[in-house]
Amino acid sequence: MNSGHQAAGWIERWRSAILAVACLFAILPGLASLPPVDRDEARFVQATKQMLETGDYVDIRFQDEHRYKKPVGIYWLQVAAVKLTGQGMDADIWAYRLASVASGILAVLIIASLGTYMFGPVVGFGAGLMLIGIFGLGFEARLAKTDATLLAITLMTQAALARFYIAPRRGETLQAHWWWIFWLGIGAGLLVKGPVTPAVSLITLTSIAWFDRDRTWLKALKPLRGMLLALVVVLPWIIAITMLSGGDFWAESLGRDFLGKLTTGQESHGAPPGYYVLTYGLYMWPFGLLAVIGGLKALNRFRDPRLLFCLSWYIPFWLLIEAVPTKLPHYPLPAYPGLLLLAAWAYFTVEGRAVELKTWQRWIVGFTALGLFVVTAAFGLGALAGPSLAMGQFPLVGIPVALAAFLAGWLASGWGRPENGLGRIAGASAAAAVFMGLLAGQLMPYLTPMWMSPEIVRLYEENKPCPESPLASVTYHEPSLVFLAGTDTQLTDTNGAAAVLATPDGCGVAVLPEEQWAAVEALMPDAISLVSIGRIEGTNYSKGQELNLVMLRQAPSSQE
Repeated sequence: MNSGHQAAGWIERWRSAILAVACLFAILPGLASLPPVDRDEARFVQATKQMLETGDYVDIRFQDEHRYKKPVGIYWLQVAAVKLTGQGMDADIWAYRLASVASGILAVLIIASLGTYMFGPVVGFGAGLMLIGIFGLGFEARLAKTDATLLAITLMTQAALARFYIAPRRGETLQAHWWWIFWLGIGAGLLVKGPVTPAVSLITLTSIAWFDRDRTWLKALKPLRGMLLALVVVLPWIIAITMLSGGDFWAESLGRDFLGKLTTGQESHGAPPGYYVLTYGLYMWPFGLLAVIGGLKALNRFRDPRLLFCLSWYIPFWLLIEAVPTKLPHYPLPAYPGLLLLAAWAYFTVEGRAVELKTWQRWIVGFTALGLFVVTAAFGLGALAGPSLAMGQFPLVGIPVALAAFLAGWLASGWGRPENGLGRIAGASAAAAVFMGLLAGQLMPYLTPMWMSPEIVRLYEENKPCPESPLASVTYHEPSLVFLAGTDTQLTDTNGAAAVLATPDGCGVAVLPEEQWAAVEALMPDAISLVSIGRIEGTNYSKGQELNLVMLRQAPSSQE
């Protein structure tokens, strides 16, 4: 008993430092070597880059197109991250990704703190380790998008809300700063991704109020004053963008984006209910099985306020997004921490281990175990066979990537249940981190046929006829090309490419499918002929399209 208290004390003292270092170990590999990912990340970073170029931090643009689908918060965070590196508008992709890295670390520290408050230091530490290891965080914290930041902000608001609910039931006095944290979190969530964070908190407290008839705790939220504080965070930009856009921001963000997601499957992302049951094993890998076991055990003890809070965090939000036609695998990410807390409770505590599963729950566990096996096998075998299929070569790094995937899946499965449960979870998290690090830092960049934009830019920089040669691209219209080649890059058609190539100074460069060369040349003045300065073959993975591109310029005159 004494040794257990000593272990808990050691964990509580060093928890934050250990988890922060573990996060850096898990997330940093691949941050610089992984090229900009189309299309969401590339659009975000290009819009941020244009803020740095123009000094306009209110309007959001991708080239000349307004980007009003999401609020401005993530762009400001990326601007701050880039400026902290000292690189400015020419910053490499890793600088933009630092905002997501910081958000990932913050999310892990918050879940560990919340788990400690709810269940004790071992559970908090274990939940932090699990969050570090899951594929969802490992993927999103490496990309310059909203999702890692949304996770951190939502966790912050939920950590405050949990204390509002649990503290009175323990006879504790709630410290005043939690009110500020909750409502500032709501405001920050609105500024980063609109209604998602408020929706998670509203659904959570509504579900709790439905099952727990004691609702006196809600008074401490002081909602009227709280909503005014949240508006103070978001309203200045809202006023500025409304005046600037003349209402276009509201038409795009609320009309076409938000309401569009609720009524139709936007951008070919529609799917029927059950989609997140099938994708759960991917984003929660490798700890999805333990999380389902924890969630099912909590259902059998849901009168416990701690367990009711976690269940109310996940289940209603999951049901809501299953009903929404537009679906992407990362949408449940803000609710996954609720399940991870239950996983750590069921795995590390005596009371959690003692809860028996019912027969129907065992069937769900078996189905989830199958999902863990399938995803683990796909990761491991994909690392071994994928490069050979894509490039006809077998990189040796595929072997440790596969071994790390198999090890993470086996350790996180819980099979064998060794005495040192924390060691097993730490081992699974470390193996998953190694898998993600080698995948993002070594194996993915090796698959050069799928990274066409960096190859196009390399060829362009080496062969452009003038220092400021304009670049036009036909058919290949990925935003990563604009980010890497420059904001003035023209994503155009054959007529646009011909106009760039026909400039009197002969500086223009165009990249296009080889079969369109003749069509562009037919549009050129008689005195101008075109020559190839390079070829790029690869796969546009955003469209699943094989491309054979040629880069053209005017044929040099005899005087050159």
